[in-house]
Amino acid sequence: MSEKRLAVVTGATGGLGVAMCQALCDQGRTVVGTYYPDPQQEQQARQWQESMEQQGYSVHVRPLDVTDYDACAVFAADVEAELGPIDVLVNNAGITRDAPIKRMEPHFWQDVINTNLTSMYNLCRAVFDGMCQRGFGRIVNISSLNGEKGQFGQCNYAAAKAGVYGFTRSIAQEGARKGVTVNAVSPGYIDTPMVRQVPENILEGIIAGIPVGRLGQPDDIARAVAFLAADEAGFITGTNLSVNGGQYMS
Repeated sequence: MSEKRLAVVTGATGGLGVAMCQALCDQGRTVVGTYYPDPQQEQQARQWQESMEQQGYSVHVRPLDVTDYDACAVFAADVEAELGPIDVLVNNAGITRDAPIKRMEPHFWQDVINTNLTSMYNLCRAVFDGMCQRGFGRIVNISSLNGEKGQFGQCNYAAAKAGVYGFTRSIAQEGARKGVTVNAVSPGYIDTPMVRQVPENILEGIIAGIPVGRLGQPDDIARAVAFLAADEAGFITGTNLSVNGGQYMS
C-alpha cells in the first residue's frame, strides 16, 4: 500500500487531469491540482473543485503558470510549506497550436514548446533535489502518441512531446540511485471533450485506425499514471508507457 504522500498534477482541470487526480486520491495521496491563472480558468477551477468534492475527492487547487520558472519555484516552496514535501509530480499541462509548417507562426511554436516541454524542466528543477535528498520521488511526464510517430500540422506539439522522452531518460539516470523514478506516459486518442470536437467523419476514421476499435478513456491514462507513481514502482524508471489501443507499436 502506498503511503500518504503529496502529489502535484499540472493541468488538473482537463479531461485527463481530472482522472489522474481521482486515481491518485484513490491511491491514498494528498493531491494538489494546478490550473492556468486567468479569470476564466479560475471560475472553471472552482467549479471543478466543487464537482470533485461532490464525488468524494478532496483536491487542493492552485493557480500556476507552468511556463514561468520563478512562479514554479515559488509554487513548490509554498505547497511544501503548507502541505509537506512533494513526493509525486505529474507533468500533465499541455496545449496545442496546430498549423502546417508553412503557416506555423513563431508564437505557435514557442507557446507549445514552453507549455508542453519547458514546463517540465521548470517543475522538476523545483522538486527534484528535495526528492533526492529524502530518498523518494515519482515523476511522470505526459507525452503523446504524436510525439512517437509525428502528426501533420503538429510539428510544434510533436517536437515538444518527443522531447519529453530525452528529458525523462536523462533525469531518470540522475535520480535512479536516490530513490527517484522518472517515467513517461504517451496517451493515444482519448475520449475527452477536446477529441469529441473533432468532426464526426474524421473521428470515425481515427477510431477505425485503432486496433482495439475505440477511443481510450481518461481512466486508462490515469491508471497508467497511478501505476508509475506507486511506491512499489521503484524498479521502473526511464521508460515510456504507450497507452494507445495498439494504434502505434514501437
